[in-house]
Amino acid sequence: MNVLFVASEGVPFSKTGGLADVVGALPGELRKVGVETRVVLPKYGDTPLKYEREMELVHRMSVHVGWRHQYCGVLKLVHEGIVFYFIDNEAHFKRPGTYGFFDDGERFSFFNRAVLEALPFLDFQPDVIHCHDWHAGMIPVLLTQYRNQEFFSQIKTVFTIHNLQYQGVFPKSILGDLLGLGWEHFNVNGVEYHDQVSFMKGGLNYANMLTTVSPTYAQEIQTPFFGADLEGVLSRRQSFLRGIINGIDQAKWNPQTDPHLVKNYTWRSPQRKAENKLALQAELGLHPDASIPMLGMVTRLARQKGLDLVAHVLEELLELNLQIVVLGTGEAEFEQMFQHFAGLYPERVSANIRFEDALAHKIYAASDLFLMPSLFEPCGLGQLIAMRYGSLPVVRETGGLKDTVSPYNLETDQGNGFSFANYNAHELLFTVQRAIQLYESDKEGAWKRMVGRAMRGDFSWGQSALKYKELYEDVVRN
Repeated sequence: MNVLFVASEGVPFSKTGGLADVVGALPGELRKVGVETRVVLPKYGDTPLKYEREMELVHRMSVHVGWRHQYCGVLKLVHEGIVFYFIDNEAHFKRPGTYGFFDDGERFSFFNRAVLEALPFLDFQPDVIHCHDWHAGMIPVLLTQYRNQEFFSQIKTVFTIHNLQYQGVFPKSILGDLLGLGWEHFNVNGVEYHDQVSFMKGGLNYANMLTTVSPTYAQEIQTPFFGADLEGVLSRRQSFLRGIINGIDQAKWNPQTDPHLVKNYTWRSPQRKAENKLALQAELGLHPDASIPMLGMVTRLARQKGLDLVAHVLEELLELNLQIVVLGTGEAEFEQMFQHFAGLYPERVSANIRFEDALAHKIYAASDLFLMPSLFEPCGLGQLIAMRYGSLPVVRETGGLKDTVSPYNLETDQGNGFSFANYNAHELLFTVQRAIQLYESDKEGAWKRMVGRAMRGDFSWGQSALKYKELYEDVVRN
C-alpha cells in the first residue's frame, strides 16, 4: 500500500497548528503497520536552513497555472525514514510564514496542480493521495483531468478535515484563470460556495473518502452550529465520512525522559512532579507552594478556545485557592485580560504572551489541572499531552475533547479528567470548583488514582494508524 500525504505544513519543516503535528507524526506510524507513506509540502522561505541544506533537487518542470507557465522545482529529503518532497517556487513560497496572504488562491492552485504534474517523476506510484485541509482540497477535483492517463487511472483520494472553519474560499474567476477547470464543476455538488470557489468543498465533494480528526467532530459538522454552511454536503456524504482521533508523539511528550523538566517522573513518582511545580513557580515569580493546585493553559487566546467563558468568571476563579499559568498569543482582549490579572495577582497568575516550546513542557509537568473550555475542538492535542504529564484536563464536551476525556465519577471512582456540557461560564466555574475540592479533600486517594489512570492512557498514533490503514484498504478495494 503506497500513500502520498499532501499538506500545507508538517513538523519539523513548517508549523502553524495541529495539522503540522499530524503530518509530521502519522507517516512514521503508518510505516510501522505496512503502509509506505511519503509527504509533499510547499518549500517555504522560513524552512529551517539545516533541512534546506539536506534537500536534493529531483525534478524541474513548468506548471500550467491558467494561461501561464510557472517554474517548479521538486526537492527531496529523507527525515526519520520518511521521504518528504518539497514544491519549490520562490514567487509563491519564498516569504515569511505559510498562508494568510492576498494571493493564497493562486499559491495553492499552483501547489495542487504541481503535485499532480510532479507525481509521474517521483519514482512512487501512490494507491491513495491523502489530502489534508483546504490547501490540498482541489487535488481530487483536478484529478478528473488526469484519469485518462494510465499513471493516474487507479489512484484514489482521501480528504481529511482538520478544521472546517478554514475553507479556502476565492472568487469564481479562479476556476478557469488559475485552476484551468471548466464551469461544469461550478455547482452545489461541485466547488461552488456562495457564488465563489471553495477548496474545502472541492475536497468534500470529489474525494473517494472523507475523514476528520475525532468521531464526535464527524457528527457535529453535520449540524448547522458546527457545519460552517457545509453541513448539507457532509450530511449527504456521511456514509463516506469517518472520524479517527489524533494521537501525540509519545517520545517527544514523555515526562520520564523530557529534557525540559528539572525532575523526570512517572505515574509512580508524583512527588517528582511536585518538584517541577516548585521550579516553575520560582521561574515565573509565583508563590512557592507545592500544595497549591496549579491550573495551566497552553493555547491560542481566541474565542474558539473558550476564552470568553474564562473572561466571565476569571475573578471568581481567583477566589479559589489556585494559581493560573497561561502561555500563548491571540486576540488582544484576552492577551490584555491575562496581563491585567497577572499585574493584580503577581504571585498567583502568570501571563506568558508568547509561544515557547520549553515553557509549554514545563507547564504540562507542573500543573495539576489543564483548562480547555473550547467552543469547538476538532480533536485537540493539549488534553492528551496534559494527561500524559498527569495534569487532569478540564474540558467542554465537544469534538475530540468529548472522545478523549472521561469525566470523573464519584460513585464509581472512574474517569481521567473533568468536563461540562453546555457552553456556559458558570458550568466552567463549577467544574473547576469540583476539581479543586477533590484535590484538596482526597489528594492521596481518588486524585492520585485518577492521575495514574490519565498517565497510563494510550495516546499514541498506533491505534489511529491501524484505522487509517483499514480506511485505505477499503477505499482501494471499493
